[in-house]
Amino acid sequence: MIKTIVNAWKIPEIRKKILFTAFIILVFRIGSVIPVPFLNIVGEISVGKGNTILTYLSLMTGSAFTYGTIFAMSITPYINASIIMQLLAVAIPALERLQKEGEEGRKKIASITRFVTVALGLLQSLAYFFYLRANNYLMTDANGQLFTGFDGVFQALVIILVLTAGTAVIMWLGEQITISGIGNGISIILFAGIVSRFPTLIKQLFQYLDTGRLVYRILVPVVCVIFLLMIAYIVFMDNSERRLPITYAKRVVGRKQMGGQSTHMPIKVNMSGVLPVIFASSILSLPGTVQMFISESKYEGTFWEKFFNAFQGDSWWYALMYFLLIIFFAYFYSTIQYNPIEMANNLRKNNGAIPGIRPGRPTSDYILRVLSRLTLIGALMLSVIALFPIIYSLICEAAIPPLTEGGDDGGMTISLGGTSLIIMCGVALETVRQLESQMMMRHYKGFLD
Repeated sequence: MIKTIVNAWKIPEIRKKILFTAFIILVFRIGSVIPVPFLNIVGEISVGKGNTILTYLSLMTGSAFTYGTIFAMSITPYINASIIMQLLAVAIPALERLQKEGEEGRKKIASITRFVTVALGLLQSLAYFFYLRANNYLMTDANGQLFTGFDGVFQALVIILVLTAGTAVIMWLGEQITISGIGNGISIILFAGIVSRFPTLIKQLFQYLDTGRLVYRILVPVVCVIFLLMIAYIVFMDNSERRLPITYAKRVVGRKQMGGQSTHMPIKVNMSGVLPVIFASSILSLPGTVQMFISESKYEGTFWEKFFNAFQGDSWWYALMYFLLIIFFAYFYSTIQYNPIEMANNLRKNNGAIPGIRPGRPTSDYILRVLSRLTLIGALMLSVIALFPIIYSLICEAAIPPLTEGGDDGGMTISLGGTSLIIMCGVALETVRQLESQMMMRHYKGFLD
C-alpha cells in the first residue's frame, strides 16, 4: 500500500488528485469544528449512556455531532438515502428499470438520491434541534429564558437550515472528490470522520496507563497488537472470494469462431460489506434512544428496566442479539442484491455453463447454495469483528475490579468499534485499488501514444 502511494505521488496528474482530495478533507474537518449559530454548548453534548442513536451519530460524524457544528449531520443522511434507494429499487419496478438503463439511469437515481438526502438531512436537523432545545443547549435571553415568538422561530430556522445546508455541502464535497480526486468521495469523508477519533482513542489508552495498575500496562500493548491483527483479518476478509468456474461453448458467427474459453465468476465472501453491522446496530440502538426520553423513576424496578438493560452495550444479551441480527441482515442483503435465476439465465444466453451442472434450474439452485454458504461464512466473519470490542470489554469488566468500592475505574473499554474498523479498512483498500488502476491506465496511455 505504501509503495503504491509513493509511486502514485511521483505522477503529476495523480499527485494533483491526491492534493485535491486532501484539500477537501481539510475543508470537511474545518467545518466539523465551526459551531452552529445560537447554540450555547460548553464541552460536549450529552448523548446519553450506553447504545443510542446519538452515540451512533457521534461515531459516524467524527464527534462533530457532540459539538454542535455545522457538519453535525455529516454524511449519515446520504448513507441512509442510498440504502433506502437500494431497497426501493427492489420493490419499485420503475427504479429497477432505471438501474438497468446504464449511465443515464444511474444519473437519474443519483439525482433522486440527492433530493432524498436533503429531505432526510432536514428531518434529522429538526429532531436534533428539538433535542438541543429540550436539554438547554440553545442561547437564551438576558433572563435565562428560551426565546419565544419571532425570535424563537428565527433561532429555530437558522439552526435547522444551517445543519441541513451542512449536509448538502458535505454531499457536494464528496461528489467533487469522486469527480476530481481519488476514491469514492462519500467513503473518503466517512473515513476522515472516523480517523479523526484516533486521538481520543490514544488519549484513552494513555489514561489507562496513567492509573499505574500493572494489568493496564499489560493490556494496553495487547490491545495495540490485537488492533493490528484485526486490520489484517479485515483485509483478508475483504479480499476473500469464491470463484465459480464457467465454460463457454464454441459458436460460429459469420466467419469467426467465438467462445470455447474457460473463465470464472468471482463471488466475494463478504458480499454485503458493512451494511449488516450498520443495520443491526441501528435497530439495537432504538430502545436506548427511547429510554433517554423516559424518566428513570417511571420504569425503575419494573419489567422495562430489565428490557432496557438488555439493550445496553455492556450486556451479554445485547451481544447475542447483535450476532443474530448481523446474520439476518447478511442474508437479507444478499437476497436483494443477487438473483440466482437471473444469473443462470444470463449464463445460458451467453452459451455459458458451470462444469458438471446442467443449464437452467439446476444452475440457479447451485448458485443459490453457494450464495447461502458464502453469506453464512461472511456473516460469521463480520460478527467476529463487530462483537470483539463488546466481548473484550465485558471480559475485562468482570476480570478487572475497580480500585475503590463502587468506583468506575475497573474494566477496560475499546471506544473504536468493529464497524469503524471495517469501514476504514474497506475505504483504504478501495482507494489503493483505484490508485493502482489509474497508474495502470496511465502506463497504457503512454504506451499507445
